[in-house]
Formats: sequence, structure tokens, C-alpha cells
Amino acid sequence: MNPYQSLPPRSFWRTAVAEPARSDIDGLWTPKFPIGQDDVLLTAGSCFARHIGRALRDRGMNWRDTELAPPGLTPEQRRDRHFGVFSFRTGNIYTAAVLRQWFAWALGAEEPPREVWQEDGRYHDPCRPSVEPAGHASAEELFAARATTLAAIREGLAEADCLIFTLGLTEAWRDRADGTVHPVCPGTVRGAFDPGRHVFHNFTFDEVRRDLTAALDLARSVNPGLRVLLTVSPVPLTATATGGHVLTATTHSKSVLRAVAGQLAAEHGHIDYFPSYEIVTGVPFRGAFFEPNLRTVTPEGVAFVMNRFFGAIAPQQDPAPAPAAAPAPAATAPDHHDRPAAGEDFWCDDAVLDYYSPR
Repeated sequence: MNPYQSLPPRSFWRTAVAEPARSDIDGLWTPKFPIGQDDVLLTAGSCFARHIGRALRDRGMNWRDTELAPPGLTPEQRRDRHFGVFSFRTGNIYTAAVLRQWFAWALGAEEPPREVWQEDGRYHDPCRPSVEPAGHASAEELFAARATTLAAIREGLAEADCLIFTLGLTEAWRDRADGTVHPVCPGTVRGAFDPGRHVFHNFTFDEVRRDLTAALDLARSVNPGLRVLLTVSPVPLTATATGGHVLTATTHSKSVLRAVAGQLAAEHGHIDYFPSYEIVTGVPFRGAFFEPNLRTVTPEGVAFVMNRFFGAIAPQQDPAPAPAAAPAPAATAPDHHDRPAAGEDFWCDDAVLDYYSPR
């Protein structure tokens, strides 16, 4: 008798992965803690995280939008200003360092930077350059809008039962002047790149673990009962600033994030990990959940991921149909401030980097 003789079929590659039809591969996640219909749920993270919030809302879960759109905005205006995308109107949060910054600013542990970017008489927030595409009329208006978001973060964290955070990247750009980690490289979505000031940094396992731990400790300082569900985005890097090949850079980045998420989940009872990354990128699925660009996750892939999520937290629920695909943006070469008008890449700030690729 040895330990392997008592293991279930899901523990063996042949019976769990190689032999079943890919649509039958299940049992990938056993929730560590319950997630109920009435639990207040927050979502934040990379662009893939928007699918989670939308799915929670569509299934009637208590997904919390902490900063509601003001009346009078059209659906397009709400979309362009990132209302109703994540629980916090921070825009995409790709790195653990940026999550820690937002929580530290919201909870008064640190002061946010006072820098603004001016273009054509309008003022843009370097901390969330995509959230107000037309900018603000003044710096005072910009800081007031940011203060509203910080208050919404603070109130949301205090009331939440579970935070679902999707890790996206390890690569980022730091500001030498004050140490701020930018959400995207200055000079891409907005602003101007200063090589003497803006420094590339690829966060290590220890650094990601440190920043993520600090962020979650901050959140639980105002809400000791907060539970955390970590995921890793399956969306690969649009470009890497390491100088290496983007495929190996993607593998490195996702491996670090996956390892940190797994380590924290193993160490803490209030932290769990949901394998959206493995479901989309895993060998048995043979890339079927990616669009032809091998980057955008298909609506069918999103539905498959979320059906596994809901099937685990509430096995009696019926699977949701795959959402209709959004039209893809036209392939153009705009200036560096333009963004895709539609489709998945509208939500991914780093997608703008593809415009700098040699044609």
C-alpha cells in the first residue's frame, strides 16, 4: 500500500486531463470558504477581471459597484469613464504594487502623488490615465475626482465579505521622483516618457508577495473578516520591456504571479486561489479559448471559466450561455493616445503597446 493508491481520479494526469473530453474537465477548484448569494463581493485587477464582475452581476450575486455613474451619462459615456467595470474606478490594476498603493492612499497610510499631466488644456491623472479619456477641466477637479474614488475604496473594503483580485503583470514603470508605480508606461496611454525619471522594473516573487501581502493586510485592517480570492489573468503580455522574447517573458510573469497566489492561499485560511489562468491556457484546451491573436479570450472561454466558478460555489446552478462577442476594433496605427474603440482590448491599457510593434 502506498499513498497514491488512495488518491481520486482528479489527482492523475491520465484520468483527470488526458482522457476526458475538454468540456468534461472539472473539479479544478474546491472553494476554501463559502461565497454566498448575499455576500458583498468586490472585484479588481487586470482587464480580465472585468469579466468576473459582470458574471457575478448577471448571476444575481451581490457584486458591489462602489462608485455609481452620475445620472445623465449615456452607456458609452459610462463605459469610457470606467463606471461599472470594476468595483473601484481605478482602471486596470495590473500589479500587486499598484493595488497596495491604492489601498494605502484610500486608508491614509500614504499620500497620493500630486502630479498631473496636461494636454490640450485638459488635466489627466497619472494614476489612472484611461479613466477620464477627455481629462478634467482643472487639477482641483482631478484631485476631487480621485478623492471620490479613494473614499469609495475605503467604504467598499469596510463593507465587503470577499475581494476577488486578478493579478496581471510583473512588469511596471516606477517614478524615480517619488517611488510611485505607474499603472502603464508614461508616454503610451497618456503623458510623456522621461528616461531619467521613469524606470522599468520587473517585480520578483518576493516583491510581489510583499506588496500583495501588504495590500491585503491594509484591507483587513478595516475589515478583519474580509476573505480574498486570487486569480491570475490568462491574457499574455502585449509587449515586454525586458529585451527578451515576449513568450518567455509572459511565462515568467505569469509563473511568478501564480506562485505568489498559490503560496499565500496555502499559508492563510482567508485567502483562496481560483484557476482561471489554468482553465484558459492549460494544455488540454489547446488554445481554443483564445481569439486568432492568441491574446484575447473568447466569450466561450470566459463562459467556460465562470461556469466552473459558479459550479463550484453553487453546484445546482445552470450553466450560463456564452456572451456574444464584441466587434473587433479596426486595425489602424493611431497616435499614442488613441485606444481601441471596441472589443476586449478597449479595456486593456497595455494593448496600446501593440501600436509600437514593427509592422
